[in-house]
Amino acid sequence: MADTVREIERKYEATDATELPDLTAVHRVAAVVERGVVELDATYYDTPDQRLAAAGITLRHRTGGDDAGWHLKLPVALGVRDEVRAPLSETPPRELTALVRSRTLGRDLVPVVRLRTRRTVRLLQDADGTALAELAVDAVRASRADGGAEVRWHEIEVELTGEGGDPGLLDEVGEVLAAAGVRPARAASKLARALAETEQEGASAQTGKRPGGPRTSAQQAKRSGKKTRTAGDIVLRYVREQVRVVIELDPAVRRDLPDSVHQMRVATRRLRSAFRSYTKVLDRSVTLPIGLELQWLAAELGVDRDREVLTARLRGALAELPRTLRLGPVSARLRIWSQRRRQGSRREVLAVLDGERYLELLRTLEALVAEPPLRRAAALPAPEVLVKAVLKDYARLAGRVEEALDAPAGPVRDEALHGARKAAKRVRYAAEAARPVLGKPAKKFTRRTKRVQQVLGDHQDSVVARAALRELATQAARAGESAFTFGLLYGREEAQAAERERELPGVWAKAAPPSSW
Repeated sequence: MADTVREIERKYEATDATELPDLTAVHRVAAVVERGVVELDATYYDTPDQRLAAAGITLRHRTGGDDAGWHLKLPVALGVRDEVRAPLSETPPRELTALVRSRTLGRDLVPVVRLRTRRTVRLLQDADGTALAELAVDAVRASRADGGAEVRWHEIEVELTGEGGDPGLLDEVGEVLAAAGVRPARAASKLARALAETEQEGASAQTGKRPGGPRTSAQQAKRSGKKTRTAGDIVLRYVREQVRVVIELDPAVRRDLPDSVHQMRVATRRLRSAFRSYTKVLDRSVTLPIGLELQWLAAELGVDRDREVLTARLRGALAELPRTLRLGPVSARLRIWSQRRRQGSRREVLAVLDGERYLELLRTLEALVAEPPLRRAAALPAPEVLVKAVLKDYARLAGRVEEALDAPAGPVRDEALHGARKAAKRVRYAAEAARPVLGKPAKKFTRRTKRVQQVLGDHQDSVVARAALRELATQAARAGESAFTFGLLYGREEAQAAERERELPGVWAKAAPPSSW
């Protein structure tokens, strides 16, 4: 069973002659306690083209110290990583390799670097003897796993201990170290330094290319000194960003981190929207089958996300009722109803992420951004092409809204409003992609379109909630419980949906595109 700890640390350059300053000068540090020397031996694993290293991810097998085992470090922010740990074994454990599957894409993980570290440990403690941080002076020897030259260096690590540590303490320690002439490390990790300083092999080291995928259009523009103004540049930048989000969120979804499923699902929708909106830029014959696979993935992710949203809505509505109107074990019934669906949906999501179909989709997306199927219009100035695409989507949305407003009340109108909601999302995402060149007008238009989407989305949520409340009321009645509360909530949802329908014309009237377009 893998455990996770949040690692917040700072690294500094050092030599064998570096002397540490008096760290009790740091506010809250009352004592610096020697904890002895530890010998660590770590072998780092990666794909042959170093895809994990390119993403700032490390996977190692380490012996020595009190945390021997397999350690997978996933970047969270600058100086912050989540370390997922598993017991020692001969090969990388599946619970860790699954978390990097979206990076490796099925490639083998092989030893790349061996690091042997002699670590001298000190604890920074407060006046009560509580450890605030651990300071380690490391003497490191690094070599490639397949042989070659060995390099050596010294460095200092300062890491917060326990949960809820204050990063401000690290800032203060850094100031004291800086005053003593100690400088921040140039490399983000020991592995990064080892790869840079040991004998390099393979084309990526020979040419200096970044492994693990092509550069983004923004990176290419930065290197060339040119602005990305063609339609192809802008659309590809948006597409690449959404692909990046899908890949990065994969381990978060597997770890069941808050909002991860929702954000991954949104990224798939944005990709599909870009493919459908910008058919003059990207060849539809190539993107259509990819879009269908993204639609499948969004639907699979939606099982868990929709349950999560629906449960939160029903719980919120129930909490608003006076206790006198909550008849029977309504909270318990709602909780059981939600848990049963969560258990099944969670298993389904993990099965999807572990499946071959999803892996093939990721490979296809990687190939798409590496060799995008650009059409002739991709080389044209961005504003000319993007405005036409956004206006075309808007005209489609206008037809859907008009159809919904004219539809008879009931299921027919509900379905029409749901269709308008989907069209509103497409317009919003198309305008969102165009913002880098269309500027403030696109930003305002995106915001107004989002408001239309929100009204329509709240209406659809009410439709779904009413179906769930009918199911809950039926279950309660069959169990001999009162169904009164679920019926009351049903009526309130019905009233909210009617209010959204009355609100829509006014919100829609404000969502017209800029006259300058």
